Amino acid sequence: MAFPFQKQNARRNFALISTAAGVALFGIFAAVARPDNPSPGDSVGAIEGEAIAVTGPMSVETVNGGVATVLHSGSNVRVKSGSARINLVEGGKIAICGPAHFSVLKSGNSLTIALDTGTIHVHIERQPALTMYTPQIQAQPVAIGGGPQDSIVGFDATGAMCVRTNRGALRLEQQLTGQNVLVPQGGSVFLANGQIDSLRTDSGEHCACELQLADAAPPPPEVSRLASAAEVRHKVEDVKPNVPTVEPSKPVAPKEQPVYQVFVPPLIYNANANVQPEIDPRMILLIRRVRVRPTLIFQGKVEGEVVPVKAPVAAAPPPPAPPPPPVVKTASLTERVRNFFRKLWPFGS
Repeated sequence: MAFPFQKQNARRNFALISTAAGVALFGIFAAVARPDNPSPGDSVGAIEGEAIAVTGPMSVETVNGGVATVLHSGSNVRVKSGSARINLVEGGKIAICGPAHFSVLKSGNSLTIALDTGTIHVHIERQPALTMYTPQIQAQPVAIGGGPQDSIVGFDATGAMCVRTNRGALRLEQQLTGQNVLVPQGGSVFLANGQIDSLRTDSGEHCACELQLADAAPPPPEVSRLASAAEVRHKVEDVKPNVPTVEPSKPVAPKEQPVYQVFVPPLIYNANANVQPEIDPRMILLIRRVRVRPTLIFQGKVEGEVVPVKAPVAAAPPPPAPPPPPVVKTASLTERVRNFFRKLWPFGS
């Protein structure tokens, strides 16, 4: 009779042994398939990414007018952060979401990916025949009706293995026990301890690694042509000239600044003298030309309220002067005596 703790220990030992066997098997495959000089026949594809490290067989080639790193059979790739993408020679694509570590082996039309950590998203049309190895599980895409194969295999933060099939099915097989299961198209499952018995349905939140299948096509170049005479005439008739009114520029009075002139006596050179005579500073004249400005300079105009100006009222004409009093002549003393005697003795009496 086996006790519960004995069953747990046996299950734990079995998992460790299977992990070690998977790693050893992968090391043997890598050692056998890694050539010293990569040949064009074992090219896997060009890899691109921001934070990647590639060891083992690889080459730098010109792909689509640019320089790219091409993986060969036996290449070891580590994606430190972010994501990377492999454009397969056969036309498929593989997206890697880091941090991830994997190796690639290729023999003819068969491609093997040994995944330690991270998540990969594989999209293959027809070739190559792909097989993905993890320390305990072997996964192999299965095409349906000769269609494309699109699946995701990876590990989450807790170490559980997640599988999702978008196009086609995926066959999972335990490397040590030989148990296998077929994940149908559109299925999403995860394995807690790398055992087929622990297979559970997943809602799709564990496997997340997007793959951009089609690159954004550049916009078509614009080709210009000369306009015909009819188009030019029609354009001129339709367009109404909208010429802004240009205000006459106000003349700007030139700034009057003083003008300085320096008069220096001519230089003298004597070939027979060891030391040439210097110019006497007292002979240098500095003339400053200026124009005297008036004390008050006013420029511009004064703006203010208009004050109405009343017309002056005509003054009334002065009254006419009174006529001068009649002049009374005063008779002299002789006239008075004569008149007195005339009144006494008139001549006619």
